[in-house]
Amino acid sequence: MNWQALALTLRLSLITAGSLLVIGLPLAYWVAFSRRRWKFLLQTATSMPLVMPPTVLGFYILIAFGSSSPLGRLYQRWTGHTLAFTFTGLVVGSILYSLPFAVQPLVNAFVSIDPRLIDASRVLGASRLRTFFRVILPLSASGIATTIALTFAHTFGEFGVVLMVGGDIPGVTRTISIDVFDLVEAGRYGQANITSLVLLAVSFTVLALVYWWNRRAWPRTPWA
Repeated sequence: MNWQALALTLRLSLITAGSLLVIGLPLAYWVAFSRRRWKFLLQTATSMPLVMPPTVLGFYILIAFGSSSPLGRLYQRWTGHTLAFTFTGLVVGSILYSLPFAVQPLVNAFVSIDPRLIDASRVLGASRLRTFFRVILPLSASGIATTIALTFAHTFGEFGVVLMVGGDIPGVTRTISIDVFDLVEAGRYGQANITSLVLLAVSFTVLALVYWWNRRAWPRTPWA
C-alpha cells in the first residue's frame, strides 16, 4: 500500500471538497433563484465536465495555464513556475472536473425549499444575506452533505484529469488511482487489488454516510 499516495489523495480530496462548497454555494444560489433567461448557459457550463472526457478537460487546463497563454504567463510571473505537474494544478483540475457534483445537489436543495419561508423572512425585514444564512442554508443541510460527499469521493477516485495535469510524480502528483495504474502496468496485480479495495471501501463508506445522514435528517421525505 502506497501510504504517500493515499495521504496526497486525501489531502487533494479535502481541499477540493472544501473549495467546491465555497464556490458552489453562490453559483447554485444564482441558478436556483435568478430569473435571467440566459442562466441555462451557466448551467450548461457547470455541467460540461459530466460529458467531457477527463483527458480533454486536462488538456485545455494545460493550454489555459501554459506558458504560451496570458493566464499562464501571469500565473508563472506570480509563482515562478507553471501550473502543470504541481499539486496546485491537481487542485485546479479537480475543482473544474468535480464542479457539477457540487452545484447540482445544492441547486436541488435550494429549489426544494418552500418559497413562503423565504418570503416570510424578507417580510420580517431580514436581508438577502441574513435570509440565506438563517433560512436557506439550514434547510439545505441535505444538499450540502451530498455536495461534500460527492466531490470528495469523485476527487478521491479521479484519474484522467490528474494524470494529464499533474503527471506521475511521487509525493507531488501521484494519487492513489495513478498508483493503481502503475501497479497494473508493472504486473503487481495483488498490490493493485489491495489498493483498489481501499478505493472501493472509502467510496462506499462516504456515500453510505451521506445516505444515512439524509435519512436521519429528513425522515419524512419520500426517498427516505
